[in-house]
Amino acid sequence: MSALSDQLVTFAILAYLVAMISHAVEYALGDARRRTAAAAPARELVGAGVGATGEVEPPAADDAPPVRDRVAERGRLAGRIAVAVTALAAALHLGALVTRGVAADRMPWGNMYEFVLTVTWIGVAAWLAVLVKRPGLRQLGLFLTLVQVLLLAFAELKLYTEVVPLVPALNSYWFIIHVSTIVFSSGIFLLGVVPAVAFLMRNGYEQGRRSFPYTLAKRLPAAAALERLTFGLHAFSFPIFTFAVIAGAIWAEAAWGRAWGWDPKETWAFISWVVYAGYLHARATPSVRRNVATWIAVLGFLTVLMNLFGVNFFFTGLHSYAGI
Repeated sequence: MSALSDQLVTFAILAYLVAMISHAVEYALGDARRRTAAAAPARELVGAGVGATGEVEPPAADDAPPVRDRVAERGRLAGRIAVAVTALAAALHLGALVTRGVAADRMPWGNMYEFVLTVTWIGVAAWLAVLVKRPGLRQLGLFLTLVQVLLLAFAELKLYTEVVPLVPALNSYWFIIHVSTIVFSSGIFLLGVVPAVAFLMRNGYEQGRRSFPYTLAKRLPAAAALERLTFGLHAFSFPIFTFAVIAGAIWAEAAWGRAWGWDPKETWAFISWVVYAGYLHARATPSVRRNVATWIAVLGFLTVLMNLFGVNFFFTGLHSYAGI
C-alpha cells in the first residue's frame, strides 16, 4: 500500500502538470482569438445585385466559420480537458492519501509530507466544488494547478518520509479533532490565495497597468468577482481555523500541562490568526481599499507557509513531528 501511494502521488503530479498545460493552451488560444479578431479586416457586406450579364447574383456564402470562432472553440475544449484532468488528478491524489492511511493504519497526517498531501488535496477538492457552482472562474485553474505541481513536487522530493506508526504524543482523539480542522482550514486558505493574487493582477490590469505581471491577468475573470471569491473563502475558513487553534490549546493542556507555551508552531499559528483576522477586519472597513485588504490575505498565507515549512526546517519545539 505504501508503494502504491507513492506511485499515485507521482501520477497525480503528472496529471496536475497536464491540466496546467491545458489551461495554458486555453489562455494562449484566447489571446490568439483576440489578436485574430483585431487583425482581420471588417467583413464587407455584399447584397444581391445585377451582374455584367444582367443576371441577378446571389450574395456570397461563407464556406467555413471564421478563424477566430474555430480558435475559440479549441480554447474552450482545452479548458474542458483541463478541468477533467484536474478531477482525475484529484482522484489519484485522494487514492494516494487513502492508501497511505491504510499502510500506516492511521489518519495520514502524522508528518510534514502527509500534511502537505492532505492540504493540497483539500485545496483542489474545494476548487472543483467552486467550479461546479461558478464555471466562469475556470481560468483560475492555471494558477491553482501550478501551485499543486510545485507543492506536491516539493513534498515528493524534499519531504518524503517512510510510513511509520504515529508517535506516542499524537495518540489521542484530539489528534483527529485538532489536525483535521487545521488541515481543512489550511487547504481553504491555499485555495483562497489563488483568487487573491489573481485579483491583485487583474485589478492592476483594469486600472491601465500593462507591464508584467499585470498583462498576465487579461484572460482572468473580472476583479470584482475574484475579490468576492477571495473574501468568501477566507470568511468560511477563518472560524474553522480559530476552532483548530483553540482545540490545539486544549490538547496541549491535556498533554503537556499548559495550554500555551510560545512553542514556535503555536506562535506562528497565532500570527496567522492575527493576520487573517486583520484581513477580515480590513475587508469589512469601507475606508480600506480592497487591494490593500487583499494584500493582507496574501501575507496571511505566507505566515501559513512559514508555519508549515519554516518552523519545521529552522526551529525545534514540542511540535517537531515533521519526519525530515
